[in-house]
Amino acid sequence: MPIDDILLEAEMSMEKAVEHLQQELRGIRTGRASPALVEHLKVDYYGTMTDLRSIASISIPEATQILIKPFSPGDIKAIDKAINDSKIGLSPHSDGKQIRLMIPPLSQERRQQLAGQCKALAEQSKITIRGARRDANKLIETEEKEGEITEDEATKGKEQVQELTKTYETKLDELIERKKQEIMQI
Repeated sequence: MPIDDILLEAEMSMEKAVEHLQQELRGIRTGRASPALVEHLKVDYYGTMTDLRSIASISIPEATQILIKPFSPGDIKAIDKAINDSKIGLSPHSDGKQIRLMIPPLSQERRQQLAGQCKALAEQSKITIRGARRDANKLIETEEKEGEITEDEATKGKEQVQELTKTYETKLDELIERKKQEIMQI
């Protein structure tokens, strides 16, 4: 396998780790309302666990409020139950046609907990990136042993893999820093 293919494979794996972290960070509260807080909640919809966004429209009428309007009014109770069973820490207020979730302001202690949670998520993504680096380096070593590439090409390939790793770890650090600033902002 040529070095370019190995690098491309490693880069795709690292990119997936960054995308996964972005998805995870969308679901972390920042003190402002966001549909991402609830759109992936699983609702028991006629015996099937379904994403909330598939059975209701989710909007943000105010900065501290989420409005959920089910497509079918009979689903209110199931949505209400799913929100109560989830660990998002918000109480649903239903008027029979729609559900409102009020986002309370975060305490400083809670903000620090959320920032720590972001850091833990980033560390998981970094582990994934380092795993991709390890796999790419192993492939390069295997190719070198089999005589497919020269020692110089292998050395250069490993350097390129390390540069990729640094680039993607920097992207993760920037994502986390932005999210921490969002969380700490009052």
